[in-house]
Amino acid sequence: MKYIIGAAALIFVIDQLTKWYVVFELGLQHRLFIEVFDPYLNFSMAWNTGVNFGLFGGGTDVMRWVLIAVALGISGWVWVWVRRDPRPGMLLSAGVLIGGALGNVVDRVLYGAVADFLNMSCCGLRNPFAFNVADVAIFAGAIGLAVFSGRADGAAGDKTP
Repeated sequence: MKYIIGAAALIFVIDQLTKWYVVFELGLQHRLFIEVFDPYLNFSMAWNTGVNFGLFGGGTDVMRWVLIAVALGISGWVWVWVRRDPRPGMLLSAGVLIGGALGNVVDRVLYGAVADFLNMSCCGLRNPFAFNVADVAIFAGAIGLAVFSGRADGAAGDKTP
């Protein structure tokens, strides 16, 4: 379980520190946009009341608490699930996902919305969306769980002897 706790704690701390530094110390909440390495990386303030890309973001207090409950429920389910398959890849992936989910939960509790600030564009295409370290961790953790959840011998999905 030390993999889950360690990974979750590391991701949570990195997420919260980057949000605090960029949003409050650099003043992004007032400036709204900071060029970092334009167009590849910029800071663009977005208070996200929904899920990815603002989906289900009605801005209501009920939805805020529903999303908190869903994130905590999924985190709890992942915790229980990977304890049955305690391979390091599964545990690490679960910790990364849980750390990201808890980082966004803290934002919803403290601010009523998730602080998104990373904006990346490339090759003449302008990305209108912002995200944060927790979002990256949730995505990476979910991918890791999908990759490592196959059979221990590497034959994922193959049920034949």
